[in-house]
Amino acid sequence: MSTPTQRSLKLLRERGYLAQVVERWNPHARIRQDLFGIVDVLGIADEVVAVQTTSASNLSARLAKIADSEALPILRRAGVRILVHGWRKNAAGRWVVREVDVS
Repeated sequence: MSTPTQRSLKLLRERGYLAQVVERWNPHARIRQDLFGIVDVLGIADEVVAVQTTSASNLSARLAKIADSEALPILRRAGVRILVHGWRKNAAGRWVVREVDVS
């Protein structure tokens, strides 16, 4: 099974972005740490896109996390497009994404 991060990485690459996972594993705290506290995947093409990725059921929690982030206004001023991907399986068993732009 692929993770939401892997699905978002694949989606960005299909859209023509040079994309990379930018969250990292902190073995001492035993947690994943996002870039700037809110970015899982970074994509670069004719724009820079920062993606927070999650399951569809956690989408609202991630939106709240980003809204509270000190990094959000700085990323916005820099012109970074900020997306949240919420992944779920549809009735046919295929993964679909709800993409929310919070730029």
